Amino acid sequence: MLVWLSDYLIQFDNNFTVLQYITVRGIFSILTALGVSLIIGPTMIRQLNYHQIGQVVREDGPETHFSKAGTPTMGGALILVSIAMSTLLWSDLTNHYVWIILLVTILLGTVGWVDDYRKVFQQDPAGLSPRWKYFWQSVIGFTAAIVLYYTAPSSVEIQYIVPFFKDVAIDLGIFYVVISYFVIVGFSNAVNLTDGLDGLAILPTVMVGGALGIISYLAGHSEFSAYLNIPNVVGSGEIVIFAGALVGAGMGFLWFNTYPAQIFMGDVGALALGAALGVMAIVSRHEIVLFIMGGVFVMETVSVILQVASFKLTGKRIFRMAPLHHHFELKGWPEPRVIVRFWIITVMLVLFGLATLKLR
Repeated sequence: MLVWLSDYLIQFDNNFTVLQYITVRGIFSILTALGVSLIIGPTMIRQLNYHQIGQVVREDGPETHFSKAGTPTMGGALILVSIAMSTLLWSDLTNHYVWIILLVTILLGTVGWVDDYRKVFQQDPAGLSPRWKYFWQSVIGFTAAIVLYYTAPSSVEIQYIVPFFKDVAIDLGIFYVVISYFVIVGFSNAVNLTDGLDGLAILPTVMVGGALGIISYLAGHSEFSAYLNIPNVVGSGEIVIFAGALVGAGMGFLWFNTYPAQIFMGDVGALALGAALGVMAIVSRHEIVLFIMGGVFVMETVSVILQVASFKLTGKRIFRMAPLHHHFELKGWPEPRVIVRFWIITVMLVLFGLATLKLR
């Protein structure tokens, strides 16, 4: 929005040209989203407490979690509001990538809100039935994938890039839609599964989102993309603004979500943020790098798949409890230790993911 305003104001003062730079707007996007989160966060927590919108704890979960019952949830709404305000304020709203990623985030957040609503107000720990949750995730994921496919200006936007190989670019054709669908829905669920401890999901989301913002900027810059030998996706640089909003909103939320949490993200945040990471990776053509950097989300998801498969096939469990963070809790690790160690793992994976830009 401010890009349009700066276009008008430049005729009176050339200093307003600074608002045309993506890097500058990206920084202000971080600060705006962070500021919004910190300002409205306390009010939201008070209102959630007043209306008794508290967490419903699963009876089959770790005993240490029973004390968390009643802690305000649906805090992901704080993240989404901050992201939306900052993105709309600082983005070039003529860029279709901005609208696609913002709409996917809000729509998946709406699905999560319905799920949280049923858990909180109807006192149903299961929330929205898995069938309907997956149905709406699929509708949104497929729609986004189809729109991205048919709005791609060239074959570059639908080629599958393999890290470590300089000249490997697989032209996917219509299969681009299928892969993009699985990336969006898969990561939406992966972040949701990881969101089980105070701050566990949000900081890895911030780190991965920030790194994807950097990759999107490089992919959108003709000289940088040529130097790194990555696809030049025209317009993808504007995703930096959304990535900055995600980073700022996530850090603002972590202020209240750090152990012991004053508020929980809920599905309204987890489903939305996971899908946002997926769309960012698809736009920048770095889906495999997303799976590397988001390794914590991947291993949490795989632990659930292995646990279910093992129990159904052999009647035995591989882990004491899935997702994986619960396994370590039941082994005696204090919750902060699990959280910080998973954060450290994410830092290493994000750095390795960024290094793949040159390891070709």
